[in-house]
Amino acid sequence: MVCMGNICRSPTAEGVLRYKLRQAGLHELVIVDSAGTHAYHVGEPPDPRSIKHAKRRGYDLGGLRARRVGDGDFETFDLILAMDWDNYALLEEQCPAPHRAKLRRLSEFARRHDSPVVPDPYYSGAEGFERVLDLIEDACEGLVDHLKAN
Repeated sequence: MVCMGNICRSPTAEGVLRYKLRQAGLHELVIVDSAGTHAYHVGEPPDPRSIKHAKRRGYDLGGLRARRVGDGDFETFDLILAMDWDNYALLEEQCPAPHRAKLRRLSEFARRHDSPVVPDPYYSGAEGFERVLDLIEDACEGLVDHLKAN
């Protein structure tokens, strides 16, 4: 899961996907991580607003810490899911050609919401963080179904 600073969207997606995988009994088969395309917040916990809104829905983000996408991530992970087009483009620039097929947007897996991206809630109020959770929950449910089928 990748966003810009790894403090709002991508750690939220990491926490939600871990929860959904546990519910589906796949938590021991799938490794989930998150990172940012920029190193603005390396080592910091998720944004307090992300933690608060996620907690209200039963997701624990408290132990997560921001990190930057590393070159090894492109080899290690089977899917690298960007939250938006800008971060997707940055990943494309960094990703070795043999691994580019692993790059996708998380929103591609959404079923109920028709949004091409998970928008950055950083400069929004509570409604932005709730919208992000709605989109991420939907996409993670679709992703779990995708993983089951493959």
